Amino acid sequence: MTQTPATTTQARDLIVGAVAIPSLSGEETAVATFLRDWMSAHDFEAQIDEAGNAVGVRGTGPLTVALLGHMDTVPGDIPVRVDEAGVLHGRGSVDAKGSLCTFIAAVAALSPETLTAARFICIGATEEEAPSSKGARFAMRQYQPDFVLIGEPSGWAGLTLGYKGRLVAKVRVEKDNFHTAGEGTSAPDDLTLGWQRVREWAAGFGGAGIFDQVQVTLQDIGSSGDGLKQLAWATIGLRLPPVLAPYQAEEAVRAAFEGLDADLTFAGHETAVRHPKDNALTRALRVAIREQGGTPTFKVKTGTSDMNVVAELWPVPTLAYGPGDSALDHTPEERLDLAEYDRAVAVLTSALTRLVAARS
Repeated sequence: MTQTPATTTQARDLIVGAVAIPSLSGEETAVATFLRDWMSAHDFEAQIDEAGNAVGVRGTGPLTVALLGHMDTVPGDIPVRVDEAGVLHGRGSVDAKGSLCTFIAAVAALSPETLTAARFICIGATEEEAPSSKGARFAMRQYQPDFVLIGEPSGWAGLTLGYKGRLVAKVRVEKDNFHTAGEGTSAPDDLTLGWQRVREWAAGFGGAGIFDQVQVTLQDIGSSGDGLKQLAWATIGLRLPPVLAPYQAEEAVRAAFEGLDADLTFAGHETAVRHPKDNALTRALRVAIREQGGTPTFKVKTGTSDMNVVAELWPVPTLAYGPGDSALDHTPEERLDLAEYDRAVAVLTSALTRLVAARS
Protein backbone atom coordinates (compact mmCIF):
# COMPACT_ATOMS: atom_id res chain seq x y z
CA MET A 1 0.00 0.00 0.00
CA THR A 2 1.38 3.44 -0.91
CA GLN A 3 0.44 6.86 0.29
CA THR A 4 -0.84 9.70 -1.84
CA PRO A 5 1.46 12.73 -2.06
CA ALA A 6 -0.96 14.77 0.03
CA THR A 7 -0.91 12.19 2.82
CA THR A 8 2.88 12.09 2.74
CA THR A 9 3.05 15.87 3.04
CA GLN A 10 0.66 15.87 5.98
CA ALA A 11 2.60 13.10 7.71
CA ARG A 12 5.85 14.98 7.29
CA ASP A 13 4.30 18.18 8.61
CA LEU A 14 3.22 16.20 11.65
CA ILE A 15 6.67 14.90 12.56
CA VAL A 16 8.55 18.10 11.78
CA GLY A 17 6.07 20.06 13.88
CA ALA A 18 6.29 17.63 16.79
CA VAL A 19 10.09 17.54 16.82
CA ALA A 20 10.24 21.34 16.69
CA ILE A 21 8.43 21.57 20.06
CA PRO A 22 10.70 20.90 23.08
CA SER A 23 9.19 18.30 25.40
CA LEU A 24 11.41 17.19 28.24
CA SER A 25 9.87 14.66 30.62
CA GLY A 26 7.29 16.50 32.68
CA GLU A 27 7.11 19.37 30.18
CA GLU A 28 5.02 17.82 27.41
CA THR A 29 1.97 20.13 27.41
CA ALA A 30 2.92 22.10 24.30
CA VAL A 31 3.62 19.05 22.14
CA ALA A 32 0.54 17.26 23.52
CA THR A 33 -1.57 20.24 22.44
CA PHE A 34 -0.01 20.19 18.97
CA LEU A 35 -0.66 16.44 18.56
CA ARG A 36 -4.21 16.69 19.87
CA ASP A 37 -4.99 19.51 17.46
CA TRP A 38 -3.44 17.64 14.51
CA MET A 39 -5.46 14.53 15.32
CA SER A 40 -8.67 16.55 15.75
CA ALA A 41 -8.12 18.04 12.30
CA HIS A 42 -7.70 14.56 10.81
CA ASP A 43 -10.90 12.87 11.99
CA PHE A 44 -9.73 11.59 15.39
CA GLU A 45 -11.66 12.03 18.61
CA ALA A 46 -8.76 13.68 20.41
CA GLN A 47 -8.07 14.88 23.94
CA ILE A 48 -5.37 15.41 26.52
CA ASP A 49 -6.10 13.01 29.38
CA GLU A 50 -5.49 13.29 33.13
CA ALA A 51 -1.88 12.11 32.79
CA GLY A 52 -1.12 14.69 30.12
CA ASN A 53 -1.19 12.10 27.33
CA ALA A 54 -2.29 13.16 23.85
CA VAL A 55 -4.94 10.57 22.92
CA GLY A 56 -6.66 10.18 19.57
CA VAL A 57 -9.25 7.55 18.67
CA ARG A 58 -10.44 6.55 15.19
CA GLY A 59 -12.80 3.75 14.29
CA THR A 60 -15.88 2.16 15.78
CA GLY A 61 -15.38 -1.58 15.34
CA PRO A 62 -15.20 -4.29 18.02
CA LEU A 63 -11.45 -4.91 17.60
CA THR A 64 -9.22 -2.54 19.61
CA VAL A 65 -5.62 -1.73 18.69
CA ALA A 66 -3.58 0.45 21.06
CA LEU A 67 -0.65 2.33 19.55
CA LEU A 68 1.39 3.68 22.47
CA GLY A 69 4.35 5.96 21.85
CA HIS A 70 6.01 8.59 23.99
CA MET A 71 6.35 12.28 23.26
CA ASP A 72 8.86 13.25 25.93
CA THR A 73 12.60 13.44 25.29
CA VAL A 74 15.86 13.50 27.19
CA PRO A 75 17.70 16.85 27.43
CA GLY A 76 19.85 18.12 24.59
CA ASP A 77 19.28 21.06 22.29
CA ILE A 78 19.74 19.90 18.69
CA PRO A 79 18.73 22.61 16.20
CA VAL A 80 15.71 21.31 14.29
CA ARG A 81 16.17 21.29 10.52
CA VAL A 82 15.52 19.19 7.43
CA ASP A 83 18.75 19.02 5.43
CA GLU A 84 19.16 18.79 1.66
CA ALA A 85 19.10 15.00 1.81
CA GLY A 86 15.67 15.01 3.46
CA VAL A 87 16.97 14.09 6.92
CA LEU A 88 15.25 15.56 9.97
CA HIS A 89 17.65 16.57 12.74
CA GLY A 90 16.36 17.22 16.25
CA ARG A 91 15.90 15.77 19.69
CA GLY A 92 13.12 13.18 19.63
CA SER A 93 13.25 12.59 15.88
CA VAL A 94 14.25 8.98 16.58
CA ASP A 95 13.42 8.55 20.27
CA ALA A 96 10.57 8.51 19.85
CA LYS A 97 8.44 11.17 18.17
CA GLY A 98 9.25 9.51 14.85
CA SER A 99 7.54 6.32 15.99
CA LEU A 100 4.60 8.12 17.59
CA CYS A 101 4.00 10.22 14.49
CA THR A 102 4.24 7.06 12.36
CA PHE A 103 1.38 5.64 14.43
CA ILE A 104 -0.77 8.75 14.13
CA ALA A 105 -0.14 9.24 10.41
CA ALA A 106 -0.85 5.56 9.64
CA VAL A 107 -4.14 5.58 11.53
CA ALA A 108 -5.06 8.86 9.81
CA ALA A 109 -4.62 7.11 6.44
CA LEU A 110 -6.87 4.10 7.17
CA SER A 111 -9.88 3.41 4.96
CA PRO A 112 -13.51 3.72 6.10
CA GLU A 113 -13.88 -0.08 5.76
CA THR A 114 -11.03 -0.66 8.22
CA LEU A 115 -12.40 1.93 10.62
CA THR A 116 -15.82 0.25 10.76
CA ALA A 117 -14.15 -3.02 11.78
CA ALA A 118 -11.81 -1.75 14.51
CA ARG A 119 -11.02 1.05 16.93
CA PHE A 120 -7.49 2.49 16.94
CA ILE A 121 -6.22 4.36 19.99
CA CYS A 122 -3.09 6.46 19.48
CA ILE A 123 -1.49 7.50 22.76
CA GLY A 124 1.31 10.05 23.02
CA ALA A 125 2.52 9.17 26.49
CA THR A 126 4.22 11.37 29.05
CA GLU A 127 7.36 10.67 31.09
CA GLU A 128 8.63 7.52 29.39
CA GLU A 129 12.17 8.87 29.69
CA ALA A 130 11.60 9.37 33.42
CA PRO A 131 11.43 6.54 35.98
CA SER A 132 7.70 7.18 36.46
CA SER A 133 6.38 6.13 33.00
CA LYS A 134 3.42 8.24 34.08
CA GLY A 135 1.57 8.23 30.77
CA ALA A 136 1.78 4.50 30.10
CA ARG A 137 0.79 3.58 33.65
CA PHE A 138 -2.32 5.73 33.37
CA ALA A 139 -3.26 4.57 29.87
CA MET A 140 -2.95 0.88 30.59
CA ARG A 141 -5.77 1.17 33.13
CA GLN A 142 -8.10 2.93 30.71
CA TYR A 143 -8.21 0.45 27.81
CA GLN A 144 -8.32 -3.27 27.10
CA PRO A 145 -6.77 -3.68 23.65
CA ASP A 146 -6.62 -6.82 21.54
CA PHE A 147 -3.27 -5.82 20.02
CA VAL A 148 -0.57 -3.40 21.13
CA LEU A 149 2.10 -1.48 19.26
CA ILE A 150 4.80 0.34 21.20
CA GLY A 151 6.46 3.29 19.50
CA GLU A 152 10.23 2.78 19.61
CA PRO A 153 12.81 2.86 16.81
CA SER A 154 13.50 -0.52 15.26
CA GLY A 155 14.20 0.57 11.70
CA TRP A 156 11.33 0.49 9.21
CA ALA A 157 11.86 -3.24 8.56
CA GLY A 158 12.54 -4.21 12.19
CA LEU A 159 10.12 -5.65 14.73
CA THR A 160 11.11 -5.54 18.40
CA LEU A 161 9.69 -8.36 20.51
CA GLY A 162 11.21 -7.68 23.90
CA TYR A 163 13.18 -5.49 26.28
CA LYS A 164 15.36 -6.35 29.23
CA GLY A 165 14.32 -5.52 32.76
CA ARG A 166 15.88 -2.89 34.97
CA LEU A 167 16.89 -2.15 38.54
CA VAL A 168 18.74 0.85 39.97
CA ALA A 169 20.58 0.50 43.30
CA LYS A 170 21.77 3.51 45.27
CA VAL A 171 24.51 2.61 47.75
CA ARG A 172 25.78 4.71 50.65
CA VAL A 173 28.56 3.70 53.04
CA GLU A 174 29.39 5.87 56.07
CA LYS A 175 32.20 5.09 58.52
CA ASP A 176 34.15 6.77 61.28
CA ASN A 177 37.37 8.34 60.08
CA PHE A 178 40.61 6.52 60.93
CA HIS A 179 44.31 6.94 60.33
CA THR A 180 45.33 5.30 57.09
CA ALA A 181 48.45 3.84 58.76
CA GLY A 182 46.23 1.82 61.06
CA GLU A 183 44.14 -1.28 60.48
CA GLY A 184 40.76 -1.13 58.84
CA THR A 185 39.05 -0.20 55.61
CA SER A 186 37.74 3.09 54.33
CA ALA A 187 34.21 3.80 53.18
CA PRO A 188 35.40 3.77 49.53
CA ASP A 189 37.15 0.42 50.21
CA ASP A 190 33.89 -1.13 51.38
CA LEU A 191 31.91 0.40 48.54
CA THR A 192 34.25 -0.90 45.87
CA LEU A 193 34.38 -4.35 47.49
CA GLY A 194 30.60 -4.57 47.28
CA TRP A 195 30.70 -3.36 43.67
CA GLN A 196 33.24 -6.06 42.81
CA ARG A 197 30.96 -8.69 44.33
CA VAL A 198 28.01 -7.40 42.29
CA ARG A 199 30.11 -7.65 39.11
CA GLU A 200 31.20 -11.19 39.96
CA TRP A 201 27.61 -12.26 40.57
CA ALA A 202 26.46 -10.68 37.30
CA ALA A 203 29.28 -12.29 35.32
CA GLY A 204 28.26 -15.73 36.56
CA PHE A 205 24.56 -15.34 35.79
CA GLY A 206 22.66 -16.12 32.61
CA GLY A 207 23.18 -17.54 29.15
CA ALA A 208 25.42 -16.91 26.18
CA GLY A 209 23.50 -14.06 24.55
CA ILE A 210 23.48 -10.55 26.00
CA PHE A 211 19.68 -10.54 26.27
CA ASP A 212 19.93 -13.45 28.73
CA GLN A 213 22.72 -11.92 30.83
CA VAL A 214 22.83 -9.41 33.67
CA GLN A 215 24.52 -6.17 32.66
CA VAL A 216 25.77 -3.89 35.44
CA THR A 217 27.23 -0.40 35.22
CA LEU A 218 28.35 2.27 37.66
CA GLN A 219 26.23 5.30 36.88
CA ASP A 220 28.00 7.49 39.41
CA ILE A 221 30.47 7.11 42.28
CA GLY A 222 32.06 9.46 44.79
CA SER A 223 33.38 9.95 48.30
CA SER A 224 33.96 12.69 50.83
CA GLY A 225 35.08 13.21 54.42
CA ASP A 226 35.12 15.87 57.10
CA GLY A 227 37.83 14.48 59.37
CA LEU A 228 35.31 12.71 61.55
CA LYS A 229 33.23 10.72 59.09
CA GLN A 230 33.89 9.15 55.71
CA LEU A 231 31.16 8.84 53.13
CA ALA A 232 31.15 6.91 49.85
CA TRP A 233 28.26 6.58 47.44
CA ALA A 234 27.41 5.04 44.11
CA THR A 235 24.52 4.36 41.78
CA ILE A 236 24.52 0.94 40.15
CA GLY A 237 22.39 0.24 37.10
CA LEU A 238 21.34 -3.32 36.26
CA ARG A 239 19.78 -4.63 33.05
CA LEU A 240 17.98 -7.89 33.73
CA PRO A 241 17.15 -10.94 31.59
CA PRO A 242 13.64 -12.45 31.47
CA VAL A 243 14.53 -15.21 33.95
CA LEU A 244 15.48 -12.71 36.67
CA ALA A 245 12.83 -10.62 38.40
CA PRO A 246 13.84 -7.24 39.84
CA TYR A 247 13.23 -8.40 43.42
CA GLN A 248 15.62 -11.33 42.86
CA ALA A 249 18.28 -8.95 41.57
CA GLU A 250 17.67 -6.76 44.61
CA GLU A 251 18.35 -9.72 46.90
CA ALA A 252 21.59 -10.46 45.04
CA VAL A 253 22.82 -6.87 45.41
CA ARG A 254 21.96 -6.88 49.11
CA ALA A 255 23.93 -10.09 49.52
CA ALA A 256 26.93 -8.54 47.76
CA PHE A 257 27.06 -5.74 50.33
CA GLU A 258 26.39 -7.95 53.34
CA GLY A 259 28.73 -7.15 56.23
CA LEU A 260 29.80 -3.80 54.75
CA ASP A 261 27.40 -1.52 56.67
CA ALA A 262 25.99 -0.20 53.44
CA ASP A 263 22.68 1.59 53.16
CA LEU A 264 20.87 0.41 50.01
CA THR A 265 17.83 1.84 48.28
CA PHE A 266 16.29 0.56 45.04
CA ALA A 267 14.25 2.10 42.23
CA GLY A 268 13.35 1.55 38.60
CA HIS A 269 11.96 -1.95 39.05
CA GLU A 270 11.03 -3.18 35.56
CA THR A 271 10.51 -6.81 34.61
CA ALA A 272 11.94 -8.01 31.30
CA VAL A 273 9.44 -8.95 28.61
CA ARG A 274 9.66 -10.97 25.42
CA HIS A 275 6.63 -11.59 23.21
CA PRO A 276 6.14 -14.45 20.70
CA LYS A 277 7.09 -13.71 17.12
CA ASP A 278 4.29 -15.58 15.37
CA ASN A 279 0.84 -14.06 15.77
CA ALA A 280 -1.62 -12.04 13.72
CA LEU A 281 0.14 -8.76 14.50
CA THR A 282 3.64 -9.87 13.53
CA ARG A 283 2.33 -11.63 10.43
CA ALA A 284 0.58 -8.48 9.24
CA LEU A 285 3.76 -6.42 9.75
CA ARG A 286 5.96 -8.98 8.02
CA VAL A 287 3.77 -8.99 4.92
CA ALA A 288 3.60 -5.20 4.84
CA ILE A 289 7.39 -4.86 5.15
CA ARG A 290 7.89 -7.23 2.24
CA GLU A 291 5.39 -5.20 0.21
CA GLN A 292 7.72 -2.24 0.57
CA GLY A 293 10.74 -4.28 -0.51
CA GLY A 294 12.16 -4.98 2.93
CA THR A 295 13.22 -8.10 4.82
CA PRO A 296 11.54 -8.31 8.24
CA THR A 297 14.00 -8.60 11.13
CA PHE A 298 13.08 -9.57 14.67
CA LYS A 299 14.94 -7.85 17.49
CA VAL A 300 15.21 -7.78 21.26
CA LYS A 301 16.65 -4.75 23.05
CA THR A 302 18.88 -4.42 26.10
CA GLY A 303 17.13 -1.23 27.22
CA THR A 304 13.64 -0.81 28.60
CA SER A 305 10.51 0.82 27.20
CA ASP A 306 6.83 1.22 27.96
CA MET A 307 6.45 -2.36 26.70
CA ASN A 308 7.83 -3.45 30.08
CA VAL A 309 5.28 -1.28 31.87
CA VAL A 310 2.08 -2.33 30.07
CA ALA A 311 2.81 -6.05 29.73
CA GLU A 312 1.27 -6.86 33.10
CA LEU A 313 -2.20 -5.50 32.23
CA TRP A 314 -2.06 -5.93 28.45
CA PRO A 315 -1.20 -9.64 27.97
CA VAL A 316 -1.95 -9.56 24.24
CA PRO A 317 0.13 -9.74 21.04
CA THR A 318 2.58 -6.85 21.30
CA LEU A 319 5.59 -5.52 19.44
CA ALA A 320 7.56 -2.30 19.16
CA TYR A 321 7.85 -0.59 15.81
CA GLY A 322 9.14 2.67 14.44
CA PRO A 323 11.59 4.19 11.98
CA GLY A 324 15.11 5.24 12.82
CA ASP A 325 18.40 3.94 14.16
CA SER A 326 18.20 3.40 17.92
CA ALA A 327 21.98 3.86 18.15
CA LEU A 328 21.23 7.58 17.70
CA ASP A 329 18.96 7.70 20.77
CA HIS A 330 20.05 10.34 23.30
CA THR A 331 23.07 11.36 21.17
CA PRO A 332 24.03 14.75 19.71
CA GLU A 333 23.59 13.20 16.24
CA GLU A 334 19.93 12.22 16.60
CA ARG A 335 18.30 12.38 13.17
CA LEU A 336 15.74 10.57 11.02
CA ASP A 337 15.63 10.11 7.25
CA LEU A 338 12.15 11.25 6.24
CA ALA A 339 12.10 8.75 3.37
CA GLU A 340 12.36 5.99 5.97
CA TYR A 341 9.60 7.63 7.97
CA ASP A 342 7.38 7.69 4.87
CA ARG A 343 8.04 4.01 4.32
CA ALA A 344 7.26 3.15 7.95
CA VAL A 345 3.92 4.98 7.68
CA ALA A 346 3.09 3.03 4.52
CA VAL A 347 4.10 -0.27 6.18
CA LEU A 348 1.99 0.37 9.24
CA THR A 349 -1.05 1.55 7.27
CA SER A 350 -0.95 -1.65 5.25
CA ALA A 351 -0.31 -3.83 8.29
CA LEU A 352 -3.23 -2.40 10.27
CA THR A 353 -5.51 -2.88 7.28
CA ARG A 354 -4.39 -6.51 6.95
CA LEU A 355 -4.67 -7.15 10.68
CA VAL A 356 -8.28 -6.03 10.75
CA ALA A 357 -9.20 -7.84 7.53
CA ALA A 358 -7.80 -11.10 8.90
CA ARG A 359 -10.02 -10.78 11.98
CA SER A 360 -13.20 -9.71 10.19
